[in-house]
Amino acid sequence: MTHSTASIIEQCRASGLRRTKALELLVDTLLATPRPMTLAELSEHDNLNTQCDRATVFRLLQRLTDKGIVRRLGLHERAAYFTLLLEGRHQDFLICSECGKIEAIKAPCPVHALEKEIAESTGFSGLYHELEFFGTCPDCASK
Repeated sequence: MTHSTASIIEQCRASGLRRTKALELLVDTLLATPRPMTLAELSEHDNLNTQCDRATVFRLLQRLTDKGIVRRLGLHERAAYFTLLLEGRHQDFLICSECGKIEAIKAPCPVHALEKEIAESTGFSGLYHELEFFGTCPDCASK
């Protein structure tokens, strides 16, 4: 499935969010970035740093997370990472519990079959999951 800024903005509007220049720039930045980003990274990104202040980016991320358009990743005491939840794209992550580094898992998700089985046996629809593994990254382990 092809995703565009316009289609995600329409999803935002359908969820009750107002279309603003800041929202468009944030969605465009998240869509163009292949990895989850922190609030600091997003606020300082060339697309956003001259158009939005950090507080605006934070408020937008909170609203997008609440509406299920953005996924918040990471440890609660460390910096959170944000990524778009895109239909047809599922990604699981490894998160270092020492430094907070985050990496996409490059392997098929083992939970899809279980998710389907649960949906069939319970009658739940629209079932989804988010999978995060926590551990110590090689850099932190070698210190």
